[in-house]
Amino acid sequence: MNGGTRKRGSTWSYYFDLGKVDGKRKKKEKGGFRTKKEAEQALAAALNEYHNAGMVFEPSEVTVSDYLDQWYELSCKPNLKYNTQVGYLRIIEGHLKPKFGLYKLKAINPAILQEYANSLKLNGYSKSHIVGILTVFQSALDYAIEPLHYISQNPMKAVRFPKVERKPRERIILTMEEWQRIIERFKDTRYYIPLMVGFYTGLRISEAFALTWDDIDFERKTLTVNKQIVKRNFGADVRKVVEQKGKREQRSSWYFTTPKTPSSLRTVPFGDTLYKALKSEYALQMQNEIKYGEFYTIHVQKKEVDEKGNDIIRIVPVQKCVESQLKRARLICIAENGQYTSTDSFKYCSRIIHNELKLAFDYHSLRHTHATMLIEAGANVKNVQVRLGHTNIQTTLQTYVHDTEKMGEQSVELFEQITAAKSC
Repeated sequence: MNGGTRKRGSTWSYYFDLGKVDGKRKKKEKGGFRTKKEAEQALAAALNEYHNAGMVFEPSEVTVSDYLDQWYELSCKPNLKYNTQVGYLRIIEGHLKPKFGLYKLKAINPAILQEYANSLKLNGYSKSHIVGILTVFQSALDYAIEPLHYISQNPMKAVRFPKVERKPRERIILTMEEWQRIIERFKDTRYYIPLMVGFYTGLRISEAFALTWDDIDFERKTLTVNKQIVKRNFGADVRKVVEQKGKREQRSSWYFTTPKTPSSLRTVPFGDTLYKALKSEYALQMQNEIKYGEFYTIHVQKKEVDEKGNDIIRIVPVQKCVESQLKRARLICIAENGQYTSTDSFKYCSRIIHNELKLAFDYHSLRHTHATMLIEAGANVKNVQVRLGHTNIQTTLQTYVHDTEKMGEQSVELFEQITAAKSC
């Protein structure tokens, strides 16, 4: 049964499918709720009342497959970001339904789940993949307890996740010599500015490629991170995206969405090197727009509504000769003719660095390098946390600050200074 919540004006409403009546699909909808949470609670209560008043199945009879569809519609779709929805659906359709879909929900027990968890390890899945699959199922079963009351306890709570030797993730930190080789190779290309922004600010790739000239304050030498860019299918259900895995996406487009976390909203100061690069790029783009004239590609912002009822902005490329009333998005990362340089386009740059320069590289390595160099130079860790847009300082210390040889030497020198001072 499909259902969900959506915002209408200043209030929230819930809805769910009643099935066919006289050959026509009917839907129940009720609004006026102040918050999304209130609407979700009312939806769960309405569904329970509907179930008990004559639904076609009792909770004890529902299959795991049907339940997972219901959980996705009621909980995942209204609350998760687009990419997270895609990830959850791939686990549901690719793992959970094939294994447990025909089981009755109440037949799922710890023994069945433990056997499945162990089989994932034997089949060579990584620790993160195993945890991802099992955690999704655990969350689904939690929702079956509260608010749906389909089951009384979660059998996943008794399952012990198998121990898998985790290979340490390679965290690439560039030397200055490696960085110089990279930036010289791409000096006069469309990839120069994205590389400079990543190295000198530590922005995430989705943040860097979402920058517009409105985000740059040349006077104060700061840039503002207030959005990120994501690729998604417009006008299509997330399920269709999952079904198209491995196929060409016919209706994909780039969208501005909210940043990763509230702490990702930030203003990042930058120095003279990036200032000069951005100033030069801005002037060059103005010249190129005149040079290409009506054949120059510009981008406009089209407001749309996502599956949760939230406003999102689609970035639509059009030739300058095409009149449009939509607001223009003056993207920073573009080619000479104005076409957008996307995160997909940047994969070519990474391949060149790997194959031609023979260097280990991904865009995130610019972020790693930026943070580590700051800490090595004695920068305040709290400031680095804010600069990177981390929610807590532990992420900065544990993930982006690495035990380098230079840090070890600094510790030795510092200890020598301390002991020398105390012995005087």
